[in-house]
Amino acid sequence: MALLKHLLLSFTIIIISFVACYSTLQEDPPSSIIYIDHSPSIDDGRTFKNLIKQSTNVLSLNRFDKRSSLKKLSVNDYGAKGNGDADDTEAFKKAWDVVCSSGEAILVVPQANYLLKPIRFSGPCEPNVEVQISGTLEASDDPSDYEDDRRHWLVFDNVKKLFVYGGGTIDGNGKIWWKNSCKRNKKRPCKDAPTALTFYNCEDLTVENLSIENAQQIHVSFQDSVNIKVSGLTVTAPEDSPNTDGIHVTNTQNIQISSSVIGTGDDCISIVHGSKDVEATDITCGPGHGISIGSLGSGKSKEFVSGIRVNRAKIFGTKNGVRIKTWQLSRKSAIQIKNVLYQNITGTSASDIAVKFDCSDKFPCEEIVLQNIDLECEGGDDAEAMCNNVELSYLGNVRPRCNSKKRKAFTTITSIWKYFSWYI
Repeated sequence: MALLKHLLLSFTIIIISFVACYSTLQEDPPSSIIYIDHSPSIDDGRTFKNLIKQSTNVLSLNRFDKRSSLKKLSVNDYGAKGNGDADDTEAFKKAWDVVCSSGEAILVVPQANYLLKPIRFSGPCEPNVEVQISGTLEASDDPSDYEDDRRHWLVFDNVKKLFVYGGGTIDGNGKIWWKNSCKRNKKRPCKDAPTALTFYNCEDLTVENLSIENAQQIHVSFQDSVNIKVSGLTVTAPEDSPNTDGIHVTNTQNIQISSSVIGTGDDCISIVHGSKDVEATDITCGPGHGISIGSLGSGKSKEFVSGIRVNRAKIFGTKNGVRIKTWQLSRKSAIQIKNVLYQNITGTSASDIAVKFDCSDKFPCEEIVLQNIDLECEGGDDAEAMCNNVELSYLGNVRPRCNSKKRKAFTTITSIWKYFSWYI
């Protein structure tokens, strides 16, 4: 299977309407914007990691005065061994309970290796709670430890004004889960695997300067939360690891993701139903499946995504570039997408078709604008554009362009921007 070789992105995508439709559109959702501006030429993630360290140092200095007045409680003081063999779950629970109930405190994870079973850090908490992870948190690889909740490992639940940071590593230890995935072994049933790190129902959350690796499934998920700042994350897993999305955003509003390097076996960033005002800036993505909105519309559900902005991104070695994925369930129910701007995109494609719009014939894509697009095949030959049921206009220099011939839509994916090797 061909791969995306190199993409230096500078583009804007504006989605004004993005809604699941049933016979007729019943209401107009709020506007949605994806914007990617000019990205510097970066051959690998090292330059971005240096930028991450610099920006993190500045942020840390800004918070120094506040942190100096907070009391520190180490998990070691509550019985954690940190030897990589002993189960430190109960010690972490005890330390969290004290920090959460007292407030004005920092839960400290020193530089050691802590083995943890599934754990939920629940709120509400007293104000000014921080978690400083300097060591490594390693997940239990025994599936029986996840019998009560097969979908989560570390969860922060219902906490306001939480700050999680520290330069440490969260290791999902996912090999046993990947080995038993139906995507690797077709003879096995498809089952959920845990998300390594979940922030659920959180408000005014800051997460920065952490490495998350080898997740059992999704690496980091922000769910049902509001006012989130994420920066300086390094998210990694093998290219063939199944369903290991880097950052997953669902039903979350006002989230900023910046200066992060993501390379996994699935989407670098995935944005799904209910997400609004999502901004991703200075993202290095690859390997993986690119940056995705959706899938949307499964089970005939009405779903909205709006206010998405991607600003400066380098995408390389991925199966997809940037895409919008939807389910088209029948000729009477479909997702409609309209008022979308793709702007300032350059790169090379490992497949002949570099641009693909495959929209519903009943609810076609409308008011799609391409501006300043320059995509060619890997060897320098002209790339092609494939367009079904889409209303297009062009600004500036755009190549490739769709031809005027209409072809019948034939997939369940609608309005897809296809870069490099775009396979669904």
